[in-house]
Amino acid sequence: MQAILEAAAHILDTDGLTACSTNAVALKAGVSIGSLYQYFPSRDAITKALILAQTTALLEQVEAIDTRQGGRAAMRQLVGVAIAQQLDRPALARILDVEEQRLPIEPDLQSYVARLHAAMRGILAQPDMPPDARQPEVAADVLAIIRGLVDAAGGRGESNSESLARRVLRAVFGYLDAGGG
Repeated sequence: MQAILEAAAHILDTDGLTACSTNAVALKAGVSIGSLYQYFPSRDAITKALILAQTTALLEQVEAIDTRQGGRAAMRQLVGVAIAQQLDRPALARILDVEEQRLPIEPDLQSYVARLHAAMRGILAQPDMPPDARQPEVAADVLAIIRGLVDAAGGRGESNSESLARRVLRAVFGYLDAGGG
């Protein structure tokens, strides 16, 4: 199954969505089309599995952030993780962002989103963060700021992660320090 997902990711990243048929994925993965269909009944099923795999990888990295270093340092790390995921395979990330909106995947992502919000609340609860950062809606706001800026930069084809990190952190800390929430 992992070989199928990596083959699909490679095709999406190098050749785009139109080139990513189940036949092309099976050929690239070195499996028969019948074997592919045992795991994935369609290209959409493969794409959905890729989205969930990317989300899982992101979430694992975010949950591994050590908040004992302080909220500001943890926030910098979280922004770095988000940027790395977007810019590591930018074409793939852009396609998956669009497909996430098209496919009926939201119910599958609910537990991931809840865990991501919990991790963000843990970062925002650190003593070096502004007191208003603990308000319930602030975690969602900060995640929206990060996602919006990072996805937009990826969509424009940006590749300078340091410049992007500075801009995202300026927006996040500007919001938090201005009493966001």
